[in-house]
Amino acid sequence: MDDIEAKLVSALRHNARASLSTLAGIVGVTRATIRTRLERLESRGDIIGYSVVTKGDIAGLPVRALMMIGIEGRGTERIVSRLTGYPEVQEVHSTNGKWDLVVEIGAETLVELDRVLGLIRRFDGVQSSETSILLASRKFRKLA
Repeated sequence: MDDIEAKLVSALRHNARASLSTLAGIVGVTRATIRTRLERLESRGDIIGYSVVTKGDIAGLPVRALMMIGIEGRGTERIVSRLTGYPEVQEVHSTNGKWDLVVEIGAETLVELDRVLGLIRRFDGVQSSETSILLASRKFRKLA
């Protein structure tokens, strides 16, 4: 991806509905160049789609947190299986380093979040955890 394509992708990340004229002004090239570059990016698979972030995507559950979990022994798959059974668990990621899993949790209230955290901390095999409440989100990425 060259500099023009990188600028074009950056502009599209800010507004995927921008017109070719607007994109051309931002990138500093002609509309024809923008059209050609978009077609090239799409045909190469560099751009695989365009998405919309709605107010509902952002609102979701008002209290969100990331819980890092350290697991004792080889119980990761069992714990992941249990986590995915909780509707408050939005995502589960395996990772390296100090923590074995990073879990995104969503709840309606802090009391509800506290309840879920307490349940997870009591799972057999959970050795340690650390939780950070998410205060604000500034960039969203939803892939279909």
